[in-house]
Amino acid sequence: MAGDDPTKSPDVAHIQTRGVSEDNLPVFAPALKQRMAFSLSWSERTTDLPRWKEIARAKLWELTLQNPIQTDSASEIMDEVDRGTYVARKVAFNLTNDSRVIALLLVPKGKGPFPAAVMYHDHGSMFDIGKEKLIESWDDEAKLQTSKTWAERFFSGRYPGDALARRGYVVLATDALGWSDRGPLTYDAQQALAANFFNMGSSLAGLMAFEDTRAADFLASLPQVDQQRLAAVGFSMGAFRAWQAAALSDRIKATVAVNWMATAEGLMVPGNNQLRGGSAWHMTHPGLLRYLDYPDVASLSAPNPLLIFAGATDTLFPPASVKDAFEKMRSVWEAWNALDCLENKLWPGGHVFTADQQDYAYDWLDRQFGR
Repeated sequence: MAGDDPTKSPDVAHIQTRGVSEDNLPVFAPALKQRMAFSLSWSERTTDLPRWKEIARAKLWELTLQNPIQTDSASEIMDEVDRGTYVARKVAFNLTNDSRVIALLLVPKGKGPFPAAVMYHDHGSMFDIGKEKLIESWDDEAKLQTSKTWAERFFSGRYPGDALARRGYVVLATDALGWSDRGPLTYDAQQALAANFFNMGSSLAGLMAFEDTRAADFLASLPQVDQQRLAAVGFSMGAFRAWQAAALSDRIKATVAVNWMATAEGLMVPGNNQLRGGSAWHMTHPGLLRYLDYPDVASLSAPNPLLIFAGATDTLFPPASVKDAFEKMRSVWEAWNALDCLENKLWPGGHVFTADQQDYAYDWLDRQFGR
């Protein structure tokens, strides 16, 4: 180039000789992180909260790469079993225009309408079961045994959906794409599936977000359900799905999210799942972090009630980052003058939703719904 001195030695200290870190980050990741401005995040300068929520929600929908059109559910009951105070049903319905799915539905006996909850299952690298992690199945012995082991590992041996149905709630659980009746999927194949969605102008994470709001729509349409008392409940990836669905849909009036919350920066640390690909593909919207951090997305459900749990020894979510996220969310509910509708609770223990935690969460939900 004109003006260059060809005899001058190159500044080798600034030549990139390695581009990718051991954690599969670009070596210039710190510079990229500095540019994550979260431009649609709530701030003290936000004066029109409803307008802020409207704009941020519209951007979130845009980033899902979905066309959120309504679909005639055309539901049918395929099978049912009597469980004493409630009935367990296997139902089929049109989740979207592209997918007719099987779901598990628990309906209390007696005169409704009843409060209701759409329950979102976790990831856990266990694809053989999805909805069966939350509601006890009855016609597939292999899935039943696997789900019992899952319940012992994470839920104190209880099925969270059945526990809520015994309290008089209608409960719905569906499979995310790749799980149970909507598989098969393997851990390694997730990246190919996500890439193929992008190649077709869509998004795996975006589809999950859309389908989760559609599940809430379907539940709200049932005659047994009180639409003003409809909750989203989820554990782990299901917690992400719960507060994300509440951010996108006014159908959801209260949310219980167990063990998925932190800041994006706090999760970008060596060894964290968010740096491994795999499960992260189901929760990665291209461009999201230019506009909103994870607690910002959850805060779009304000001023509706939100109960969010974290585990003090949960290695997936660094405690300092969890605390930062909780504080950010607290500021939003406070701005809405609805701080009494937000509860963040740090439990001793790790990545679990124990019987004690379930009882606490369901008591909280009863209070939100005036029970």
